[in-house]
Amino acid sequence: MTVQLHLVEAGSGDPVVLLHGFPEHSHCWARQLPALAAAGFHAIAPDLRGYNLSARPRGVSNYRAKYLVEDIAELIRRLPPGKARVVGHDWGGVLAWRLAAQQPELISKLAVLNAPHPAAYLRTVRRNPVQWLRSWYVLFFQLPWLPEVVIRSGDFRLLERTWRNDPANKAAFSDDDIARNKDALRQPGALTAAIHYYRAALRWPSDLYGPPQTVSAPTLLIWGEKDRYLGLDLTRGLEAWVPNIRVERIPSASHWVQNDSSETVNRLLVEFLSCRVSK
Repeated sequence: MTVQLHLVEAGSGDPVVLLHGFPEHSHCWARQLPALAAAGFHAIAPDLRGYNLSARPRGVSNYRAKYLVEDIAELIRRLPPGKARVVGHDWGGVLAWRLAAQQPELISKLAVLNAPHPAAYLRTVRRNPVQWLRSWYVLFFQLPWLPEVVIRSGDFRLLERTWRNDPANKAAFSDDDIARNKDALRQPGALTAAIHYYRAALRWPSDLYGPPQTVSAPTLLIWGEKDRYLGLDLTRGLEAWVPNIRVERIPSASHWVQNDSSETVNRLLVEFLSCRVSK
């Protein structure tokens, strides 16, 4: 069952759906929405299920990836012409990979920012134990209630430190950006819902890692090389699952690439999404 999603929109034209990651919400695309609107697109950024102003069902099972993907699919089906260009960062990127593999008829182009293709992630963690260390928080989030207590403590001090210190560009997150992110997480049940994405991913792994995994849509992968959480190995050898892929690495950017290098990201997105698909 799909849920009601809150949307932020800009511009008119062909639809571009932008999917945020953890622990942000639709505001993470504040620097991209005007650029896409100016390029002639109808840019649409939903708060994903559980986040900010979107519906927030209770229970881990309601955050299985198959339900999250179907939320996005239903949103796209309601947009003329029933398909869209899709852009995703972090968890939004993971869901975009999955949607593109499962329902290719809904996606004309795919752009992913610092989010691993599920099959590539499995391959990498099996070969490289360093990636397990980078992903330590995934295991921590499996604990009940404690992750919420730790993250909420000191008025989200841990997350504020992350947003201020992680990016290579120290102006990547303004005071207003951080205040908006905190306000979204203060919504009743929002932080638990966000963490449930990780809990559900390990309880129902086939939702993410089962077949199909091949993505046929033209795909752009943008990757900030200074990502503390996801290694560069995740950007290599993707042609096995994504034959029509272009990879753009930004050496000076972190995991928060659309904030860190917004002008570069905007240019790459507009160029890629505007280019006609060859037949």
